[in-house]
Amino acid sequence: MSTPDNSVVFGTEDLLLSLCNSVTKVLTAATQSEIRYSGMVQRITKTCLKPDIGCFVLFDGGFSGLVVINFSAPAAMELYSSYLLNMGLARSELAASHTSDEVSNVMGELMNQIVGDFTGKIGRELQTHITQNQPKMLVLNKQVILSVDTNLDQPEARRVSFFTGSNNIFYLELAVERTEFIKLCEFDAQEIHDPDELFAQANGTATSAPAPAPANDSDDLVKSLGM
Repeated sequence: MSTPDNSVVFGTEDLLLSLCNSVTKVLTAATQSEIRYSGMVQRITKTCLKPDIGCFVLFDGGFSGLVVINFSAPAAMELYSSYLLNMGLARSELAASHTSDEVSNVMGELMNQIVGDFTGKIGRELQTHITQNQPKMLVLNKQVILSVDTNLDQPEARRVSFFTGSNNIFYLELAVERTEFIKLCEFDAQEIHDPDELFAQANGTATSAPAPAPANDSDDLVKSLGM
């Protein structure tokens, strides 16, 4: 039996790396193209929703935080189109603009799968539990600053650049309370899902396009942000 190494620490950058790997894992499986991220990370002081499509998810539990992904219109349309074409939809059935409700719905579903993969890994690898809210998507023409509506202990924020298979760019931002996990004893972190299983579970009817969101969803969200 090996001796626990109390010096093994899992901190903010490790959380960020785990989240980045969830992004590449889910989107690569969805689009059947290589999604990659920059080897450099930015320390930032605030998280923002930015044009053209911004998406955010709050999580809480073992630790609290906020995940934001900002897609350029070309990046959103590439991911949206590749995802639905890989599920068997005809190109003629796809939305023509990133402002379509259908595009927002699909990007929200992909975001949900990304964060679901991330929270699953956190449970297995860190032996803790976090919950997430439903991802919120907004088509934007201006920047919106977001903050986590909770008292975070020494909050930290990071930004990472991502690139699609066609080199369109999008950005992931993570705001999380400063925390460290120290390994006390040995345990097995078992992987229980592969990407195909994730998509099969999340997309019961894979060949049908997502239903448009109610027209007042964005209005309600903007009001909740105090705009």
